[in-house]
Amino acid sequence: MTIEPFRIQVSDAVLQDLQTRLERTRWIDQVQDAGWNYGTNRAYMQQLVEYWRHTFDWRKQERKLNEFPQYRAMIDGYAIHFVHMRGSGTNPMPLLLTHGWPSSFFEPLKLAPLLSANSAEGAHAGFDLIIPSLPGFGFSDRPRAPGMSLRDAAELFAELMRELGYARFAAAGNDFGAILIQHLAELQPERLVGIHLTYIGYYSGVGESSNLSDAERQYLKNLQAWSAREGAYYMVQSTKPDTLGMALNDSPVGLAAWFVDKFRAWTDCEGDVEKRLSKDELLTNIMIYWIGATISSSMRTYLENPPGLLRERLPVPAAFASFPRDLNPPPRDWVERRLNLQQWTEMPRGGHFAALEEPELLATDMRQFFDTLR
Repeated sequence: MTIEPFRIQVSDAVLQDLQTRLERTRWIDQVQDAGWNYGTNRAYMQQLVEYWRHTFDWRKQERKLNEFPQYRAMIDGYAIHFVHMRGSGTNPMPLLLTHGWPSSFFEPLKLAPLLSANSAEGAHAGFDLIIPSLPGFGFSDRPRAPGMSLRDAAELFAELMRELGYARFAAAGNDFGAILIQHLAELQPERLVGIHLTYIGYYSGVGESSNLSDAERQYLKNLQAWSAREGAYYMVQSTKPDTLGMALNDSPVGLAAWFVDKFRAWTDCEGDVEKRLSKDELLTNIMIYWIGATISSSMRTYLENPPGLLRERLPVPAAFASFPRDLNPPPRDWVERRLNLQQWTEMPRGGHFAALEEPELLATDMRQFFDTLR
């Protein structure tokens, strides 16, 4: 394996092409007083695009991202991009932080200063943080052929951790990252000190022999209702990702509208996405997809990872932080079927993108759990 330093360096030509596309946007009509009932609101998008064109400073965001030490490792023919931030104190615990869709390695970065340093009172040591971009996301290589699953990605990440010198490590993640970590716990449980999740994944059932609690039955009923209300994206991306990808890869406004709809619906924002995420944060994440033209490769992850049954319980010590505005938060009974649950936290606020919305709450919960395993 070769590991080389990496810096984000977007060419002026890419940025100029983006400006041209933004200037030439052909806007849809808007149903009077529709608000967000038909999808992303045109008036909000026009404000966001105006900010994107005239105020948003990619070079400033690029410099901020490059303050984090970044690398690309060649593993089994794939270049995996990652942040590697050394922790303070003696013998910091290595912690793999993983992201999902429609976020990127940008999502966990708010946790980095909170977790890498010793705690203010000196009671908690820092962590060595490894924050990779999933294959097909960010600045990692895209899968070159069908069949690259999150299970395959878990093996790539396990090899990355080995090459970095970490025989054993902790892992934490959300969305696809949480599913990847569960695969890691199946494949190489002996290498994991513990896992911390905010998302359990979408499982299609638990098998005929399972006796579900009332809370679990309600959870599955709620999941059906949520899927009918919010699940159109999942049906498209798990069946025909490239059809939608053609449009989103060609139109920055289309890409932004698709993402803003999700960040508004999945955050604890009471309908105002900017209560949780600034325009700069929204656009920086969108830019990471636009720059690398990775929207189709990211959406193919849904097709490559169909839901299955909730099967064997993982042996690795686990913590779960449940945020109230997440995508249909699972009850503790359901999580305990899958995880060797040793810490359960019901958070007072926050949604699906906890690392962006509530980094202090999430970092504190992670420290509390992993400190018991040192």
